[in-house]
Amino acid sequence: MKTIFLISILIIMYTYIGYAIIIFILVRLSGRHKVVYHQKELLSVTLIVPCFNEGKALEEKIKNTFDLEYPKELLQLIFVCDGSSDGSEQIPMKYDQILTLFSPERKGKLAAMKRAVSYSEGDILVFCDGNTVLNKEALLNIVQPYADNRVGAVTGEKYILSDPEDSASSVGEGMYWKYESFLKKYDSFFYTVVGGAGELMSYRKTLFEFLPDNTILDDFMLTMKIAEKGYLVKYVPEARASEYASSNVEEETKRKIRIAAGGWQSISRLPKAINPFHDWKLTFQYISHRVLRWTVTPFLMILVFVLNHLLPLENPLFLTLLIGQYLFYFLSFLGYLLQNRSVPIPGFFLPFYLNVMNYSAIRGLFRWLSNSQAVTWERAKRANED
Repeated sequence: MKTIFLISILIIMYTYIGYAIIIFILVRLSGRHKVVYHQKELLSVTLIVPCFNEGKALEEKIKNTFDLEYPKELLQLIFVCDGSSDGSEQIPMKYDQILTLFSPERKGKLAAMKRAVSYSEGDILVFCDGNTVLNKEALLNIVQPYADNRVGAVTGEKYILSDPEDSASSVGEGMYWKYESFLKKYDSFFYTVVGGAGELMSYRKTLFEFLPDNTILDDFMLTMKIAEKGYLVKYVPEARASEYASSNVEEETKRKIRIAAGGWQSISRLPKAINPFHDWKLTFQYISHRVLRWTVTPFLMILVFVLNHLLPLENPLFLTLLIGQYLFYFLSFLGYLLQNRSVPIPGFFLPFYLNVMNYSAIRGLFRWLSNSQAVTWERAKRANED
């Protein structure tokens, strides 16, 4: 029991802290943390924006798209509004510069993406969400790594907009994504990113794979399939997609459960990525950054709490770990009580946010096993929305 307990503790620590430290040290020792790409000439780009009931906010998205700095003769714009029932599909139709695709039937984001790809003309396919704001240089920056022929996909940074008066839940989500951005940056330096941010993702058109329509995590699966083929996925934080955090924990939990269900589905569909004899670096990063977090670790959190009570507490190590766990869950409970209030202490909300993620991972498993996770999704309400 002691052995199981200590191994479980080590796996938990490795999942949330250890891997980040190891990948940082490996990159720094190798000197691969300074990468410069030399793009001889810009590639043609098709920017695809899947939209669903974005309402009047779609006008702001179109304005933001027109403000992007990229040669107009090399840029094609496609907005896909399939399934929209609020009339927002009429908004991009007013602009000659935009090819608007609309079908009243709603089949999900991936089906909309694949339909748009069949109309695309660019060498590089860039996808971004209808509720995100891109920085003006986003396209110029995201195409740079394609100067390396080994690069098959490039992801930008998902940036959570925040305000000093934001609730604790919004601040917690923002801090989590800063940590995720750190991991993506060093994953990219070390070898390859294991899953990009769907808020701003790009692919070589020749490598875009037409996955089954029932794929839950389209952005993750598309990038991982490219990585399984031996191509690299890179991260460019200078290409930024900004959006507000979910308006509350309930909205974020719905999103996390869907992601977790998709994570379980992805594991069953990525046999090469989890096979170290195929590509050990990819397997090392995939298991460390993704698989442990989605599968084993949430259950180990429960196991170590239970086992700790059964171990001899006269041992200072076991007593300290038990006190630490109670402190962690006490802070999590406070986070739950204060989730909709503004809390000026940085990181205060993280224990609760971590528990929400683990709860979502477990719920996601049962949703995947019961085949009850729909590929369509309801857009999460954001903190800036009434």
